[in-house]
Amino acid sequence: MEIRRVACRQCGKVKREKIPWLSKRNPFYTERFAWHVGRRCRKETIKDVAKEFHLDWRTVKELEKEYMAEQLRRAGKPKPKVIGVDEISIRKGHTYRIVVSDLEKRRPIWFGGVDRSEASMNMFYQSIGRVNSGRIRLAVMDMWKAFGNSTRAHAPNAAILFDKFHILRHLGEALDNVRKREYGRLAGKDRSYIKGQKYTLLSNRENLTLDGRRSLAKLLKANKRLNTAYVLKESFGQLWGYRSEAWARKFFENWKESLKWRRLEPLEKFAAMVERNWEGVAAYCRPENKVALGFVEGLNNKIRVIQRRAYGLRDEEYLRLKILTCMLDEL
Repeated sequence: MEIRRVACRQCGKVKREKIPWLSKRNPFYTERFAWHVGRRCRKETIKDVAKEFHLDWRTVKELEKEYMAEQLRRAGKPKPKVIGVDEISIRKGHTYRIVVSDLEKRRPIWFGGVDRSEASMNMFYQSIGRVNSGRIRLAVMDMWKAFGNSTRAHAPNAAILFDKFHILRHLGEALDNVRKREYGRLAGKDRSYIKGQKYTLLSNRENLTLDGRRSLAKLLKANKRLNTAYVLKESFGQLWGYRSEAWARKFFENWKESLKWRRLEPLEKFAAMVERNWEGVAAYCRPENKVALGFVEGLNNKIRVIQRRAYGLRDEEYLRLKILTCMLDEL
């Protein structure tokens, strides 16, 4: 709120007058204009908005930051019961920040830390306090040990559920390793079927074009080991359809049994990883843990779009505000 000094006509003393409708960051513009700029920046880049209004890009950025700060103020302090935890890379050189989302309200609520360590994860729980941490009943994350250790220490009432999409990503990497081994083992015509087919093999069949499906069929017909690995990869997704942990376990045991004598070492390593983290995988079978796991993956895609649009800006506070407000309603 801008404060203006005015002289009293009667006594001559200088008084301070509040002007509530001016921008808090830049008194040359009204709050209403700042909100308008903020709304435009949700859909366009700072450069485009600055060009449209004939303003310096720094002015536009500061007005947008004011808009986003007001969005967060109105949203209130988060008190989540179901959280999703993930990390994002903010620049080259393995520089990470942690993003925590409220999966019930479907919005990010915290962006911070200095890496993806346990100490950085602890900072989230410290920010919401011991009482709110104790109210968390479910934490969805990848199989990164630091996140699990921090959650067990600060949110003792929370069940830990490992994110389906991260697990399937590990499975895709295992399938790709099988492809690489087969490419190195074979020669001539048998090798030519594999060359250049990485994304054909790893994509969902429903997303392939007609030519892609033909290439996949030719590849699987030509290489028996890849065909077996592909079928196992496709069938593994059934694991998240069970409502009973006992039936899920039976399915997983049968799936592991299918690996015997197949000489598919990457898939065997994947199965061992799932075995080590079984409790966090099977947690999804419980009815109270049936949450929308796709939200975290969708948020990651949205963050990547935000990072591309903010390319060249090194203001981390700006990035934090953009991420935390990307799911909030407009003012």
